[in-house]
Amino acid sequence: MSAATANGQAGGQAGWKPAANPWLIAIVVTLAAFMEVLDTTIVNVALPHIAGTMSASYDEATWSLTSYLVANGIVLPISGFFARILGRKRYFLICIIAFTVCSFLCGISSNLGQLIIFRVLQGFFGGGLQPNQQSIILDTFPPEQRGRAFSISAIAIVVAPVLGPTLGGWITDNFTWRWVFLLNVPVGVITSIAVMQFVEDPPWEKKRTGKISVDYIGIGLIAIGLGCLQVMLDRGEDDDWFSSNFILSFAALAAVGIAGAVVWLLYTRKPVVNLRVLKDRNFALGCVAIAGFAMILYGSAVLVPQLAQQQLGYTATLAGLVLSPGAVLIVMEIPIISKVMPYVQTRFLVATGFVLLAIAMMYSHGLVPNIDYDTLVKMRSSQSIAIGFLFVPVTTLAYLTVPKNLNNDASALFTMFRNVAGSIGISVSTALIRERTQARLAHASTHLTPLSQNYQDSLHRTAHTVAQITGQPFAQALQTASGRLYEELISQATVLAYTDVFQYCAIFCVLMVPFTFLFSPSKAAGGAGGH
Repeated sequence: MSAATANGQAGGQAGWKPAANPWLIAIVVTLAAFMEVLDTTIVNVALPHIAGTMSASYDEATWSLTSYLVANGIVLPISGFFARILGRKRYFLICIIAFTVCSFLCGISSNLGQLIIFRVLQGFFGGGLQPNQQSIILDTFPPEQRGRAFSISAIAIVVAPVLGPTLGGWITDNFTWRWVFLLNVPVGVITSIAVMQFVEDPPWEKKRTGKISVDYIGIGLIAIGLGCLQVMLDRGEDDDWFSSNFILSFAALAAVGIAGAVVWLLYTRKPVVNLRVLKDRNFALGCVAIAGFAMILYGSAVLVPQLAQQQLGYTATLAGLVLSPGAVLIVMEIPIISKVMPYVQTRFLVATGFVLLAIAMMYSHGLVPNIDYDTLVKMRSSQSIAIGFLFVPVTTLAYLTVPKNLNNDASALFTMFRNVAGSIGISVSTALIRERTQARLAHASTHLTPLSQNYQDSLHRTAHTVAQITGQPFAQALQTASGRLYEELISQATVLAYTDVFQYCAIFCVLMVPFTFLFSPSKAAGGAGGH
């Protein structure tokens, strides 16, 4: 090939633009990602209904969630490999169509075994949607427009996990859990047609021809490491973590698999995913920042509905509605943040987001057992305002200096860090609630003794009230009063546990702030850099 021809081809690639409107492409591919992200949380509230229909225990029904997360987590880091060998558009279409078909099969499953199998397949194909959506946006938009493009993407990544419990609760309360899955079918059909019509591969992302080298060892180590990690995170709370041989075994396999994968991928000639993209300073810091963000986002998205349902007696729908105003605020805020980014140093926006999130978590630290609905909504909304400052700026900074030939690998790793960190956030937050509840109970129970005058006064006052209302003999009323005080003790200890966890989240957010100033001072056109 002559130098002139090579230069001509390079110039053509550099000047490539999609034929369709880029914003239409962004909406279409984001719709597919939204469908998949929504499916990771919408099923949670339907698990009791699934267990009842399938004549299974709740613990058995949770495998329908675990199986999805395991398959999804394994595919995320290797999705770039599939995009390279199949062509990105073709692989994206395969994922959408297969995800839609598997959703339909989940909805018509007649027993739990079928449901788990179809959920594994759904997770396997769903794992390719988020990374490819990010890659398509990266190649469709020039650097100066990526901030606004990622604001569309943020609706899928940030809002979907929040809307999931609300929508899932409403569907299961008013229809049947099967519609949680069947809802994907019309969305999947419409998205598939739109992708075929509007999305196209750039010249550097066409299907590879010739002999294809498959990194079987890398794929195997990733499958063992991330698959076992997801099982450990999802099942750890139910099996009492490391006191269980089952969890210990999976933790050991996860450690060996992940460590082996890192070593292998760094030194093999043709790795299934190129870890050397993490040598890019902005990208590595972006992965750290998005992991911290995801831990708080997913962890807090579980804490608030859990508090509302288990302590305040809310229905699944009402608990979900506590999150909804915050989701609306995020949708309204993200376009504003995208417009501000060209005029404000982006890393300062990220730092502001973590500071505001810390303040919001300390505000949530003011929980009381009889908290009303409006105050709970305000607490969650304050967290959402901070979250709106994080996703778009962090994502923009992460991809700022990544070469376009590494976009697929970068998107796969970035999405993997976000999703795995989200799973860790959920597991850690729920485990901390249990641990802090026990600690608070142990501390408070030391005051419930005959030697405590305050306790004796409260006990006798309550007993007199019970005796007056029910007409019970005082000795029987005393026993009833003791039971009621113990119930009150459990309620207060649990609420104090939530305040403890919100305080830990605030401290974690403060610790993330210094990392935001380590982004390199490089600058994209339009001011999108971390200058």
